[in-house]
Amino acid sequence: MGKVASQSIQTTIFSYLGVVIGYFNVLWLYPYALDASELGTFRTIQDLGLLFVPFAQLGVGHGITRYFPKLDHNKSAFLSYSLLIALGGFVVVSTLFLGFKSQIIGLFAANSPEVIDFLGVVLLITLFALLNSILDSYSRSFLKIAIPTFFREVFLRLLTGLLVGMYLLKWINFTLVMQGLIFVYGFSLFGVLGYLIWLKVLRFDIQWGRFPKGFRSSFIQFSLITFLATAASTLIMKIDSIMVSSMISLEANAIYTIAFSMALVIELPRRAISQVVMPVVADHFAKDNLSEINVLYKQVSNRQLYVCILLFIGIWANIDAIYSFVPNKEIYLTGKWVVFLIGLGKLFDVAFSINSEILVFSKYYRFNLILTITMSALIIALNYLMIPIYGIEGAAGASAIVMLLFNVVKYLFLKIKLGLEPFSKETLKILGVGILTFNSARFISLEASPFEQLIFTSFFTFAIFLMWSLILRAGREEWLWIKERIKKSGS
Repeated sequence: MGKVASQSIQTTIFSYLGVVIGYFNVLWLYPYALDASELGTFRTIQDLGLLFVPFAQLGVGHGITRYFPKLDHNKSAFLSYSLLIALGGFVVVSTLFLGFKSQIIGLFAANSPEVIDFLGVVLLITLFALLNSILDSYSRSFLKIAIPTFFREVFLRLLTGLLVGMYLLKWINFTLVMQGLIFVYGFSLFGVLGYLIWLKVLRFDIQWGRFPKGFRSSFIQFSLITFLATAASTLIMKIDSIMVSSMISLEANAIYTIAFSMALVIELPRRAISQVVMPVVADHFAKDNLSEINVLYKQVSNRQLYVCILLFIGIWANIDAIYSFVPNKEIYLTGKWVVFLIGLGKLFDVAFSINSEILVFSKYYRFNLILTITMSALIIALNYLMIPIYGIEGAAGASAIVMLLFNVVKYLFLKIKLGLEPFSKETLKILGVGILTFNSARFISLEASPFEQLIFTSFFTFAIFLMWSLILRAGREEWLWIKERIKKSGS
């Protein structure tokens, strides 16, 4: 856990700095500068572009992480080989996109026709985000993830905020805002590129014949199998927003996007740890070190759950105060229960630890493909069933149901096939602390300004959480770990 800890601290700092910027953007700047229809267009175009990335990537990102430890030499050739495959995937995706453009237009023509004007931006976002993801995976394999995280979580949000700010000041029109997204994703890509050059690990070598025997065929086979799983997983994450736009309206997607962004904070510790854990898990599998994987499985589950359950309670206890800072809050407050449902789904993901990462790098990675494709089909079906009945809460509920089912099936599979278990008595204690704190936090109330309510409620929620932690003796290992990290960073 040492390598994971040292890297995840920096990654977490950048992730939460990104959250601060993201909160400012999503909760104040965007709804203040853009009307609901413009905000819906702004998010839908980005979601479409990012949705196509895993399809173009062809699983190469996970392939790099899995096969990098197997190479002692020719790592630069491995990068150029991976980039070539990804660019080939982009050509295929672009061809299909252009070939089915009329059908894509048909999806949005009735409820969200504004999206149609900016479909050309989608493919360029896909291209830059695709190349960035490959370089990110390559950097992660050197356990250098903090700076790429900065460009992805902080730099990208700063530039998008600057872009919308220029629109607010009437320096540019909305068309230029949408076209400016191309440059935003392009600058982020060149930032990561410059970092790898600075590390002196970026060279483009095309001597692909020097790979070990069978390496290329094994790498391609693994990548193509995992690509569908990765693509389906991204589909699970993005399809609800796109379906809300096509089935309801861009305004509904704007409301959904703001609510979803609030809930997304809950899983940030998982995202930070996951970035660093992946190469560690791959290395343990390469050394057939299953016992260490099981230890990591438990540690990550407990530490993530302990932190994330507090974040969930804190956000829900302050939900009305948080919405008070959103311009035109009477429009966006209707997404309040989306925050709760998506947040609950994120807690399911956190509690079941790194089951996806373990599956991807195990010999059972094909099962992950079958499961993820099944789940992506399920979420589309549930969205079609629940959105017409429950609106945006239906989309959020569908996501929460699928996240729970997805994790339960992966948990049972890993337990049966590999004997891995992420849960322990500590898990029950943490859940007990969470439930008791959640019930106690409901009675906290203060007649004051939204800012004072936020400070007061957050302080007392945290105090109640610590009280129940002491009573139930939960989270002791997590607090010791935090103290050690603080001591090391200060020395």
